[in-house]
Amino acid sequence: MSLSRHRFQDKFALVTGGSRGIGRAVAERFAAEGGTVAINHYKDAAEAAETLKSLNHISEAEGHGPKLHRDAPADVAQVADVKAMIDGLVAAWGRLDILINNAGVQAETPGDGFDAATFERIIAVNIMGQAYCAEHAIAHFLTREGGGTVVNTTSVHEIIPKPGFLAYSVSKGGMGNLTRTLALEFADRGVRVNAVGPGAVLTSMNDAWRNDPKAKQGVESHIPMGRAAEPEEMAKVFAFLASDDASYMTGQTLFACGGLTLYGEFKQNWSS
Repeated sequence: MSLSRHRFQDKFALVTGGSRGIGRAVAERFAAEGGTVAINHYKDAAEAAETLKSLNHISEAEGHGPKLHRDAPADVAQVADVKAMIDGLVAAWGRLDILINNAGVQAETPGDGFDAATFERIIAVNIMGQAYCAEHAIAHFLTREGGGTVVNTTSVHEIIPKPGFLAYSVSKGGMGNLTRTLALEFADRGVRVNAVGPGAVLTSMNDAWRNDPKAKQGVESHIPMGRAAEPEEMAKVFAFLASDDASYMTGQTLFACGGLTLYGEFKQNWSS
C-alpha cells in the first residue's frame, strides 16, 4: 500500500460504518496517507477491533508512527449518539477535519407491501443518520479556521431506480439532494460536501451474489466494464474528494460504477 503522497498528514477523520466493506477500505486508505481515523460502527465491536488493528499496522508500515486511531461506536440514527460521538472525538483529538458519511443499510421493501419497521430503519440510518452526522460535524467545522470536508456514500441508485427496494432507492435519492443542499449552504464558509456513488462492489452487503460464481457473473453482465469493484477502488475516490486535490469541488456526486450510470443497454443501437 506504499503511497507517494501523504495527503492526510495531521488530519483527523471519522468514518461511519467503518468496520467493514467500503468504510474499512476508506479508513485504511486515510491511515496509509497519514491520517488519524475514528471507526464508527453499530454492534460490530469485533470487526471494529480488527479494523483498528489494521489501521495501526498501516500507520507504522507507512512510516507515520503511532496514531490516535479510535473506536467510535454509535447508532447514527440516534441524534444523541451522534452528538456524543462527535463531541467525544473533538475532546480527544482537539479537532475533526473530515466526515465520511458511509453507514448504510438495505433490505427488500417492495412497493406493494413492505414492513414498516424495515422501511423506517433504512430511512433512519441512510438519510437521518447522514444528516445528523453532517449537522454536528459542520457545526464543529464552523467554529474554527480551515473549515472541513464531508463525503457522503450514496449509490448508483441515487439516480437509477431499484424496484423492490423502495426505501433504499428513496434514501439514496435523498442523499444526492442532502449533499447538494449542504454544499450550497456552506460553500462560502470553508466547508465542502460531496458524495461518492458506488456501483456493484465486492463487500458483505452484496453477499447474495459475490461468493456465488453464477450469480456474480449475472451481476457483472450488466456492468459495462464487465466486473464488480473492489472496495479499495472506492477508497481512492473518497480520498480524492476528501483531500485538497478536490479543493474546488463541492456539491458533486462522483459515480464510481464501472459505467452503470451510462445505461449500458443502450450500447446496442436498438432505439434508433
